[in-house]
Amino acid sequence: MAHDALLAATSIEEALSEVYVRALAASAGYTTSKRDFDRDGVDITVNAGGEMRPQVDIQLKASINLVAQADTISYFCPKRNYDLLRLPTMVPRVLVLFQLPNNSLDWLAVHPDQMILKHRAHWISLKGYPETSNDTGCTVYVPTANRLDVSGLTALLEKSRRGSL
Repeated sequence: MAHDALLAATSIEEALSEVYVRALAASAGYTTSKRDFDRDGVDITVNAGGEMRPQVDIQLKASINLVAQADTISYFCPKRNYDLLRLPTMVPRVLVLFQLPNNSLDWLAVHPDQMILKHRAHWISLKGYPETSNDTGCTVYVPTANRLDVSGLTALLEKSRRGSL
C-alpha cells in the first residue's frame, strides 16, 4: 500500500470486489448500479436485458481469510446480513464472497498489455434459510461450484429471469 494511502486494507478489498463484479457484468453486456446508502444489505445490483429484464441484488464480502474445504467455503455471516439475505424479495439476492490472495501486493497487477485482478468469487442464495439463534451471526457454506465468473453471472441472471433463484 502506498505510504499516503487513504483507504484501509478492508476498504480496498471492498472496492476491488465491486470492480470485479462490474467487470464481469460489463463483459456480459449487463449494467450495474450502486445504492447511495447500504441500508438494506445490497451493495450492487446487476441488470440484464431481454425478456423479463432480470436483475440480481448482491451483498459483497471480500477477504484474504476465505478458505475452501472440499467443495465449500465457510464464511461467518453477520446476523444483520444473514437476516437480510434470507428474506423473500421480488429481486433475488445473493451473497458474493470475493477471495483475495494473502499478500496485498498480489491483489492487482497492471502490465502494458493486461490488468490482472486476483483471485476468485463464489455466490450463494440464502433465501428461505432458517433463522439463527446466534446474536452475532452464523456460518454459511458457499459451494465452490457457484463460481462467479462471466458464465456464472449469466447463469444467475437467467435464474432470475426464470424465477428460480
